[in-house]
Amino acid sequence: MQAKQEAEFHEFVRARWSHLVRSAYLLTGDVHHAEDLAQTALAKAYRSWRRVSRSDSPEAYVRRILVNCNSDRFRKRRVAEALTEAPPEVAGRDEAVSWADERSALLAALAGLPPKQRAVIVMRYWEDLSEGEVAEVLGCSPGTVKSQASKGLAKLRTYPGLAQVMGGPVRSCASSGQGGGR
Repeated sequence: MQAKQEAEFHEFVRARWSHLVRSAYLLTGDVHHAEDLAQTALAKAYRSWRRVSRSDSPEAYVRRILVNCNSDRFRKRRVAEALTEAPPEVAGRDEAVSWADERSALLAALAGLPPKQRAVIVMRYWEDLSEGEVAEVLGCSPGTVKSQASKGLAKLRTYPGLAQVMGGPVRSCASSGQGGGR
């Protein structure tokens, strides 16, 4: 790789590292797996940086590598995770503990989704990408993104750990009277 391209790559990594790790964390549910996944994706991007940097959106290209690497991780070895339905009881519930419980329940619920549904939910609702952008990253149609998002949200709504920490059944924006979406 030429020095100019290497400098571009290093600048890209500096600018996007935390964002990629956050996305990877939402995909994996584990900070260590997330860092490994981000490093793997960036190593693959580095090997073909000339092609990646010439794409319309290098960030979208690397994000797709990240999602594919996560899918590969599931294909290579299926690891059974022992998830509990609820976090352990705590003595007092202040706001920080409540937030941590909600986050823990949400991550456990995300971990229960199939990899493609999880990828769609993370990119659509955390990364705030449009259906078209998610479809481009995943290499599928916008209709597939819509159906995977619908199925994933339906599963999240029925996840018992989420309903427990949220104080009742998880409702959709439509049923709560709050419009939204794109």
